[in-house]
Amino acid sequence: MALTRCKLKEKEQRRLLEFFVLEVTARAAADVMGFQVNTVALFYRKIGILVAEKLEAEASGFTGEIELDESYFGGVRKGKRGRGAAGKVPVFGILKRGGKVYTQIIDNTRTNTLMPIIRSKIRPDSIVYTDSYRSYNALDISDVQALSDQSFKIIRCGAQLY
Repeated sequence: MALTRCKLKEKEQRRLLEFFVLEVTARAAADVMGFQVNTVALFYRKIGILVAEKLEAEASGFTGEIELDESYFGGVRKGKRGRGAAGKVPVFGILKRGGKVYTQIIDNTRTNTLMPIIRSKIRPDSIVYTDSYRSYNALDISDVQALSDQSFKIIRCGAQLY
């Protein structure tokens, strides 16, 4: 995971990295450094990709007490509200209590979309807390036997399953 095909000198890269960490916009950093805005924007994009790859690698294997939830972001205020509102983006989140958070933008919140993420990110013998949203029904009592080889312990607060 190294920055590849960058023609900037190492000193310039370090300075731009400082600006990136300080959340200086690409336009402002380009003005200060005397670069084209596109050059700095490309550098920022490459750094963002490296950070995302590193975080993705660290996010595998949540264990202990885990919370799962989905939410919708964006959309316009006019018309229908909630899950059916136009233009909303569904986001699925996994929270390790007292620890890290993993989020992923998803196409939909159906069980066949969420379960592969859950199985890949949560280690066996974890305690999973969810709300009573229907997509989590695959984690219900009837499917615990199917997941017993992975030893998930399930507590559903919304459906009063303990």
